Amino acid sequence: MAPDFPGEERDLRFFPIRNEAPRHLTPEQIRHYNERGYIFPLDVFSGEEIAAHRAYFDGLTAMAEAAGLDNYGINAWHTSCAGIYDLVTEGRILDYVQDLLGETVILWGSHYFNKLPGDGKRVSWHQDATFWALSPSKTVTVWLALDDTDVDNGAMTLIPGSHLHGAIEYVESSPEENNVLWQTVEGAPQYGAAPVPVELRAGQMSLHTDLLLHGSEPNLSQRRRCGLTMRFIPGDVLRTLPDWNEGAILCRGVEPHGHFNYIARPDGDRIPEKA
Repeated sequence: MAPDFPGEERDLRFFPIRNEAPRHLTPEQIRHYNERGYIFPLDVFSGEEIAAHRAYFDGLTAMAEAAGLDNYGINAWHTSCAGIYDLVTEGRILDYVQDLLGETVILWGSHYFNKLPGDGKRVSWHQDATFWALSPSKTVTVWLALDDTDVDNGAMTLIPGSHLHGAIEYVESSPEENNVLWQTVEGAPQYGAAPVPVELRAGQMSLHTDLLLHGSEPNLSQRRRCGLTMRFIPGDVLRTLPDWNEGAILCRGVEPHGHFNYIARPDGDRIPEKA
């Protein structure tokens, strides 16, 4: 299947980061991102701080369950929940992201990937950029660990260097895959180096480019594995389909083109109308 939206042309190629004087990442980390497509681990929250975020997430989970949503259903709630808004605009996270994106940092999406103990679902090999009606493909994804994350509880796994191939053909996932998403790149390991699991302590985060092949196996342990993904772009990324310009946050800098409709900090916590 061609990685494109009907009638829409997108520039799906990797744009190397040019930053000779990063303030929070090191030059070696920038080189690693360009060559391998990711950076981890990065320290963000203390044990006490991330414990407070876990407790907050437990409250959101109760809201989602009462509304009939499953454990992957807390998606884009930064538009209606003050606590998530504060989390995705946390300065310590933005400092790392800004070293990759430059002066302007825009958040356009967030999603909790909450693998419960014994969860049989996997995330098949895929690239993020082929799901999204955005061009050029410059999204940087933050994966913030709410729980300790390792191979046993279904850690995200990356294929280093696969982002350098640009958009890769995918097929629609089969029912047998039990995939959380719906795209699968077949023969994914051929596109890069040996797969690398993203093992993080709670409160740490990773960064990866939207063209990096990644996935995760089912959580067959007795421990939860929850992480919050945050999707950030620079100011020169455009929307290419209607409604993709809604619900963004201008986190830092100036957005010069007027492509996005930015939201203010929500008052309290509620389920978004489109959830």
